Amino acid sequence: MEIGIFAKTFARRRLEWTLDAVRAHGLRWVQFNMACTGLPPMPERIEPTLCDRIRKALAARGLRMAAVSGTFNMIHPDVEQRRVGLGRLRVLAGACHDMGTSVITLCTGTRDADDMWRRHPDNDTADAWNDLLVALRAALEIAEATGVTLAFEPEVANVVDSAVKGRRLLGEMASPRLKVVMDAANLFHFGELPRMREVLDEAFTLLGKDIVLAHAKDLSRDGEAGHEAAGKGLLDYDHYLALLRGVGYDGPLILHGLAEAQVDDCVAFLRSKLTGS
Repeated sequence: MEIGIFAKTFARRRLEWTLDAVRAHGLRWVQFNMACTGLPPMPERIEPTLCDRIRKALAARGLRMAAVSGTFNMIHPDVEQRRVGLGRLRVLAGACHDMGTSVITLCTGTRDADDMWRRHPDNDTADAWNDLLVALRAALEIAEATGVTLAFEPEVANVVDSAVKGRRLLGEMASPRLKVVMDAANLFHFGELPRMREVLDEAFTLLGKDIVLAHAKDLSRDGEAGHEAAGKGLLDYDHYLALLRGVGYDGPLILHGLAEAQVDDCVAFLRSKLTGS
């Protein structure tokens, strides 16, 4: 495994300066966000010249794009918001090949109308699940047409809030275009931290063979997604990394949830864990 980072960790006015900052920290992988180009994360249009610029800027610095963020609220209570999100996903998917990636990360969504990362009690309803299936079927048609892979992330605030639901979703969709982003800091419901190894073991048993990307951040409490920088919280990183190795994951480990000032410490922490030093 190699260490990568969310490109938008580095707030710069030009794409090239952002990528320079990534490379200056000795990293070779990014999870990209169109916001790094001055556009919205999910643009209405992406010019071919911009795709060419992104691909060339990455190559010139020896960087690779592990994935591009394509998150929108897939079960937003307003159907029009979902329709707009799917339309912009089509735009992003159509640009992936020319930018240099084949993976788009998704958010399975929440019934909260204002924040797609905030839990809502209606997430657990049959209607919410069915709306996710409808949106995801449309998204997978886009993925099939454009040759990309969609990767969702189980997260306690979203409709897919556990590994069990993630496995159910994979089974119901039955698509080779649908895979998983594993972020161990996002899996713990209230009261589950004392069962950390059990929760992690279950997640990898159910989802391990479908992981295409792994995230690295941390958590200080259960009941919500982790918001701490890697190595600054309670996550058992030795066990997390052992489980990733155990399922044969050899892709990048993408840092996020950290400030730029924390990057060097987090990179050093992960390197020490990966090398056993």
